[in-house]
Amino acid sequence: MSAFRARLLSFLQPFLLSSLGKRVTTWMLLYMDYALPLDRLIETDTLLAFFHPHPAYPFHVLIVPRQAIHDMMTLTPDNSAFLMDVINAAQQIVKDYHLGQSGYRLILNGGPNQDFPLLHFHLIAEKNPKTTKEHE
Repeated sequence: MSAFRARLLSFLQPFLLSSLGKRVTTWMLLYMDYALPLDRLIETDTLLAFFHPHPAYPFHVLIVPRQAIHDMMTLTPDNSAFLMDVINAAQQIVKDYHLGQSGYRLILNGGPNQDFPLLHFHLIAEKNPKTTKEHE
């Protein structure tokens, strides 16, 4: 992440963690994701995958839908393309960053454990702090 992006996120963090900030961020992810200072990994018609701006693990990627899906309980069969893209994106990131060797988890939080009002997946690894792809 560039120094500018890091400073901007640090400055905006109190707002982004507020209730209003979460609603604004959700709206921006859905309608203006190009304006957010994100380290993008994968973009498809249905999702955006990027490094978590405030990672809780040495390797922490968020995978979010490009449509308003509040949580897992609001998923329908119409969301099957998104769910397939989630798996494909996670597989590609695991391969690109060699996470299979050290282990990884794909996490979906819900209920009181979901602290952001938009369905999202966390792809995490505790033992592989690499944040750049290794080319074979």
